[in-house]
Amino acid sequence: MKRSWQAGAAIALLAASQGAIAKQKVCVFDILGANGDAFNTAKDYALEMQKHGAELELKVYIDERVAVEDYRTGQCDAVMATALRTRAFNPLTASLDSVGASTIVKGGKLDMAASTEVVRRAIRIFTSPQAANLLVQGGHEIGGIVPMGAAYAFVNDRAISNLEAATGKRVAAFDHDKAQAELISRVGARPVAVDVTNFGTMFNNGNVDVIMAPSLAYKPLELHKGMGSKGAVHRFPLTILTYQMVFRPDRFPAGYGQKSREVWLSRFDQIVQLTRRADAEIPAKLWMDPSPADAERYVELMREGRIEMAEKGFYDKRGLKIIKRVRCDVNPSGAECSLPTENW
Repeated sequence: MKRSWQAGAAIALLAASQGAIAKQKVCVFDILGANGDAFNTAKDYALEMQKHGAELELKVYIDERVAVEDYRTGQCDAVMATALRTRAFNPLTASLDSVGASTIVKGGKLDMAASTEVVRRAIRIFTSPQAANLLVQGGHEIGGIVPMGAAYAFVNDRAISNLEAATGKRVAAFDHDKAQAELISRVGARPVAVDVTNFGTMFNNGNVDVIMAPSLAYKPLELHKGMGSKGAVHRFPLTILTYQMVFRPDRFPAGYGQKSREVWLSRFDQIVQLTRRADAEIPAKLWMDPSPADAERYVELMREGRIEMAEKGFYDKRGLKIIKRVRCDVNPSGAECSLPTENW
């Protein structure tokens, strides 16, 4: 009887220790910390994923570089960060954030609904079970993708009204994204290295003339200070940014990735509403729209930039090919749809 009791106790202790090991640590980047929308959304996600055998322990980071580095060195089992950082683990899905990848212009006017639809359909493709093998690379798997909103150009002077006016201006370029600096130089502007912890301050202090950021950053980073009385926001998305989850599949239950991607996809509309509210919080007087001719020209320049960056190895060619097909499904009359470009 005593031996039976001891055996039972040993089994219980083993089960308890295995349960402790099974708890997964997730690094979550949110520039606002524990009070931000990204972290709150991650908490809701963690609750839902308990149904699928995961017990997630979330740790918030305001410095994205540190969050991703902690994941890379094994201190976390998963990380939630922008695609600019997660590209190192899966360049295919990060193609969504390539310059102009989702921007749709019709008749010289930005079509934001169509642009958002490009992102939705691309994420739906990446979420499909048929794409699962593409989402596992080097021991890392993409566990979900959501939109963060359009990346707009915030300028400290409305006189910077088009690309020609940006010649010689100081433009913030994230130091970990080599493509940004090259694209900025390509249009004659001067890239200035920044990171997520200081780009808003650099703009507000006048150290750079232009930053690219989603409207979600406007209030928390107090970008109105950098814009002053002469600044503006260009209502033309250089891309629609995405927030992606990366995890080590060997530390999660079998089949976790597919369930996780489906859960994030189900939240697409909810998160788009957050980005639209952020757009609406920027005063109407600050928005500046490109002329129809400029809008069409920018689409072409961004296409050329994507191709050049892909040839240099900064962008993933397979990803760009998939997203071009999506753009042409959404906007079949687009000039690019009759061209052989991005069909590697």
